[in-house]
Amino acid sequence: MKRALAFLLTATLCLSGCAAAPETEPPAASPAPSQTAQESKPPETTETAEPERSAAADYLENRLKEYADVLYVYKDFAYGANYYTQKAWMGDNSHFVPAMKEDAEGYQGVTGVLCEIDLPTHAWGGYLFVNGVLPAGETLPQPDFGEHDAGLDLTGATALTFYAKGENGGERVEFFMGGLGRNESGAAIAPYPDTDRVSLGYVTLSKEWERFEIPLDGADLTRIACGFGWVTNDRNNPGASSLHFSLDEIRYEFAEGGAAGGIAGTDAPLFLQSYESVKPGSDDAIINNFAYLYDQCAAAMALSFAGKHERARQIADAIVYAQEHDRYYSDGRLRNAYMSGNPQNFPGWLSSRGQEFARMPGFYDTSDGVWYEDAYAASAGSTGNMAWAILALCEVYSNAPERTDYLDAARKIADFLLTLQSEGGGFTGGYEGWEGDDVRVGYLSTEHNTDLIAAFGRLHKLTGETTYADASDGAKKFVLSMYDAEIGCFYTGTAEDGVTINKEVIPLDCQTWTLMALGGDFPDSEKVLRFLEENMAADNGYDFNTDKDGGAWLEGTCQAALAYLFAGDEAKYQEILDALNAQSLPDGSITAADRDGVTTGFMVSGTDIPWNYGKRVHVGATAWLAFAQMGVNPLAY
Repeated sequence: MKRALAFLLTATLCLSGCAAAPETEPPAASPAPSQTAQESKPPETTETAEPERSAAADYLENRLKEYADVLYVYKDFAYGANYYTQKAWMGDNSHFVPAMKEDAEGYQGVTGVLCEIDLPTHAWGGYLFVNGVLPAGETLPQPDFGEHDAGLDLTGATALTFYAKGENGGERVEFFMGGLGRNESGAAIAPYPDTDRVSLGYVTLSKEWERFEIPLDGADLTRIACGFGWVTNDRNNPGASSLHFSLDEIRYEFAEGGAAGGIAGTDAPLFLQSYESVKPGSDDAIINNFAYLYDQCAAAMALSFAGKHERARQIADAIVYAQEHDRYYSDGRLRNAYMSGNPQNFPGWLSSRGQEFARMPGFYDTSDGVWYEDAYAASAGSTGNMAWAILALCEVYSNAPERTDYLDAARKIADFLLTLQSEGGGFTGGYEGWEGDDVRVGYLSTEHNTDLIAAFGRLHKLTGETTYADASDGAKKFVLSMYDAEIGCFYTGTAEDGVTINKEVIPLDCQTWTLMALGGDFPDSEKVLRFLEENMAADNGYDFNTDKDGGAWLEGTCQAALAYLFAGDEAKYQEILDALNAQSLPDGSITAADRDGVTTGFMVSGTDIPWNYGKRVHVGATAWLAFAQMGVNPLAY
């Protein structure tokens, strides 16, 4: 289910003869067809002086490093870390300059920007990549040309770089940044003009991609609302009837470790994009900018276990920011997904309550010009996902005890989850739906309660509060009640009535996670592992469920390896790990499944769309590969 959040940006530029511009990358959120029903996984590691090296953990670290010294204006269409997402055209008459096509072929990644202008219609014209504003209570971003103090502080940037090429070669275009709220002579004509304007001047494009650089040494970058712009005219292109050229990888670069007003740098809060980007136009592309909460928690823990504490704190900081700046809730809840990149909202963009807010993921539908959010992603208070947040925050806190905000955030989540306890001791699934219209669900999930055994257990270990120990025991009681000793498996949980046992789908993680969380308290490990082999073994690992369709869920296969390790079968663990390492990519990552269309037996939440996994690089699966490579149990407490 999706909800429209924003429409087109229309405005009149503070330049002579300018007009309004449709936005092509709106404000925040999106529909999700991949990961939904399954959403948790827990913490803790054994103490080791030197963490085992993990290529998968290195991959997670390198993904975070990609953001350290850059700020993107445009990397890919609807990319979560893009800034200056609003677009405004300028020209010499009332005719619109055609909207840029931002999902065209690019220099690298999955998309680039295609620009065009009809010179007989426009003696001059171009586009500005601007910040705009989102007034409190609005869902449509508004144009801003210096009337609001909404420019980004880019202090520390050394250059603005980008790639460009012409359709035929010989096209002459001027590229620049800044200048918003100023006239052609540079005089301020608005209350909050950009503090500088730097132009590359007119350059001649070739038919091949070329890298261009606008040096920013000495520029005043304190407030920049126009992050990038291009303009051209007939005088510089004599005889040309039209111009077509392409742009890509538009970004500000900073000195090593430099920060852009807190929005970029080695210490900036960050969420990793859960799935690698795919080309727009398919259902899979809808989640390109999604950062699923569970994936972030698993990644933070993997980084922490690997001794990469600075990077783990970046994700933990993003979780804390999201909790403290939710656009609606203030009771400790977290959403199921956020926008990848820095979760902090753009300057001048406010929630319905007039406050800062954590950005939500989204999808821009080019067919109707609307930005959509997804009901599952926007839902807040999912038990399993929030249990994983507790685990991640506790793990990161244990390596940075001076950061009491991590522990405070974990306790706030836990105290909310305590309100979901059922009479039998287990915990219901939490809440689903749009803010203001959300409903508390009645089902109890074995997976969620397994997460809570570890999450509450870890909190008790850190705080000594018996309330959390009792909650952990209550979750354990429910999980053990889902065990069928006759066949050696744990069932998925209950139906919505909270009583009827759901036996239709038997997931792998209900077996593997439970073995890891219960540890020595559970005597039937060998029997459960035998059930896995007989019912879930697949060509390249283990399936998500028992349908035996041949596909391997690689994230779950990592979990199976660890289940064997902690059951004492090191030979089987090594056999599975060797197979996983053979399927990992050269950069250390791994895909969610060994092929497309690996079924789960569940539907995407709130839809009739089958929830399947595909052969697409996945942060959650890569985090579990890191756990397997390091031989750590994220569910231990």
